[in-house]
Amino acid sequence: MPINNLYLGVSEPEKVDEFILAMDHPLIDIVHYIRTLILEIDSEIGEGIYWNAPTFYYTGPLVSFEPKDYKRYIVGFVFNKKDCIRLVFLRGADVHNHGGILEGNYADGRRLVVFRTIEEVSIKRESLQLIIKELIEKLRKAV
Repeated sequence: MPINNLYLGVSEPEKVDEFILAMDHPLIDIVHYIRTLILEIDSEIGEGIYWNAPTFYYTGPLVSFEPKDYKRYIVGFVFNKKDCIRLVFLRGADVHNHGGILEGNYADGRRLVVFRTIEEVSIKRESLQLIIKELIEKLRKAV
């Protein structure tokens, strides 16, 4: 919805609730923990189902952009492995303060964080939050 040539994102938590309720993954407790952790970082983080998984994005104002640029998206879950939960940061290469937790070096700028236990999420929590805060600040400055 435009506001003076700026567009706001709309969060869809009910769709994420339904998706997670229907999931059959042995590490679902980690999913719940990470979801809560991400949503508490900033009030302008929304969520929805994109790329067949819960995805988190900036809901604050952005200037109109090409939809295929995916500028609003911050991080999404990847569930194709049963022994871990992976998060993919579409713009992970843009992060400078990542605490060494981002993995991969994909040409399109994606980076991953992998979790196998709740304890591992707790250990990486501060770095994960700093990454998300940095990406949100970059989005806010783009307006």
